[in-house]
Amino acid sequence: MRRDDLYITVPNFFRCPISLDVMTSPVSLCTGVTYDRTSIQRWLDTGNNTCPATMQVLQTKDFVPNRNLQRLIQIWSDSVARRQLHAEPVGVPSQDQVRALIKQLDIGNISALTKIACFARESEENREFLARTDGFLNAVYDFMRNAESDIKLIEQVVQILELMISKILDKKPLLESNCLSTIHLLLQRGSSDSQIQSVRLLESLAVDGESKLKIAEKEGLLVELVKSLSKENDPRLIEASLSCLITIATRKRVKTKVIQSGTITELKILLSEPNTIAVSIIEKLLKLLETLSSCKEGRAEIWRDSMLLQAIVKKVLKVSSNATEHAVTILWMICYLFREEEAVEAVVSGNGMTKILLLIQSDCSPAVRQMSADLLKIFGVNSKSCLLSYDTRTTHIMPF
Repeated sequence: MRRDDLYITVPNFFRCPISLDVMTSPVSLCTGVTYDRTSIQRWLDTGNNTCPATMQVLQTKDFVPNRNLQRLIQIWSDSVARRQLHAEPVGVPSQDQVRALIKQLDIGNISALTKIACFARESEENREFLARTDGFLNAVYDFMRNAESDIKLIEQVVQILELMISKILDKKPLLESNCLSTIHLLLQRGSSDSQIQSVRLLESLAVDGESKLKIAEKEGLLVELVKSLSKENDPRLIEASLSCLITIATRKRVKTKVIQSGTITELKILLSEPNTIAVSIIEKLLKLLETLSSCKEGRAEIWRDSMLLQAIVKKVLKVSSNATEHAVTILWMICYLFREEEAVEAVVSGNGMTKILLLIQSDCSPAVRQMSADLLKIFGVNSKSCLLSYDTRTTHIMPF
């Protein structure tokens, strides 16, 4: 059976009611109807205040990610991809068959690479076998160096490498310029899954200062990573890109390059989303901002943007203890450690003083409590003279 002969039936509830395409980022309105994020955002941005499917007037225009549906779509999509990739059903090859397939890689046999990818996906034991087999990694590296613009081939190679990266002792060949160029190309033109695998592969390669710098200095690579943070992208890609940027931005020279690539602007856009982003993404977003605020260029870009500072304040006590700690650390560095007066004004006007007063009397860590006390000094408040009073209906602050 040729690939062209495969007939794919898409379940109706996987389609966006607006675009009728398979949803990549399903979100649900208050009416319970689910749409693709891009389509419903466009509908709301044009001034509509109704649910397109039911025409009910929306009590709120906020929407929440439909994670269960997204997982179902991903499972279905992976199944379709496997069917298309293996038009003729084949079982997982044996180790002896894999040895024979590896020899075929020298002549550029893409079918052999596909079967080896199937073998690698099957188990940890299989991946260890591949890593130990003479000639395999060199053949894969050659594919990376000479793949040119064959996206399907690159996707297969990167999938194998991402699966096996923990088994590869010498990662230096993957940091060569032409290998990084191949990853760059996949970030630009690959499928969502292969982009995620590429980003995870980059993060796994960033094991020391030298490797982080090579990734950062590869022309266009940081720009593509920053583009991956767009709110229109797959949340899994956004989270993977945040993790990668956090990992590589620990070196001073890399931090500067990350900032120059427009990262903080993208983080501000994400942070301003109305409660539709997963907690894990917000935590990583604030962690990256904290990392970037530890250098002069990052602090300057943050403290000059009052809207960003106020968005950071809003996440205090609202998301998780980790998010709160990252947010407070950013505010402490900018307002207390470096005494940026404009930043202090922006934080106070954004209800920051109230948030910090609430936080200092909550069950927070000693480090957060100390930073909060320091911030209150900057805000002109004696934390010891304030009492947080609780009753069964409301929480308010009573200064003494």
